[in-house]
Amino acid sequence: MHVLVPIDGSEPARAAIEHAVTTFPDADITALHVVNPPMSTYRTDSHLHFERLVELEEERAETLFETAREVADEHGHEASLTTETVVGEPIRDIVGFAEENDVDQIVIGSHGRSGVSRVLLGSVAEQVVRRASMPVTVVR
Repeated sequence: MHVLVPIDGSEPARAAIEHAVTTFPDADITALHVVNPPMSTYRTDSHLHFERLVELEEERAETLFETAREVADEHGHEASLTTETVVGEPIRDIVGFAEENDVDQIVIGSHGRSGVSRVLLGSVAEQVVRRASMPVTVVR
């Protein structure tokens, strides 16, 4: 079994990693971080500025992955945890990664927005649930 856990450094993402390693102890787990540069960096004349921003985010991702490895290790699961970083749009790239890599289950943290903030900001977890062809577990 292959389980995908998108991570962003939040407490719900940490809870999702913990849920995945305890619920699927024999699974191969991939922690995925999507680097999502602001749209203004796509329009800049400086390609180097964009590349540096992505580089900084990838360095930050390594810190996130270390945390994920620590959580997995606490539950005896570090050996089967792999990590991936992609640059793009979180919803599209989470679902796309899952489909392209034969993921059987997605476990994603929810920030628990409600009311106006949910309407205005949307929910990555909600959109992943709607778009993914495989089961998705949302953890708060």
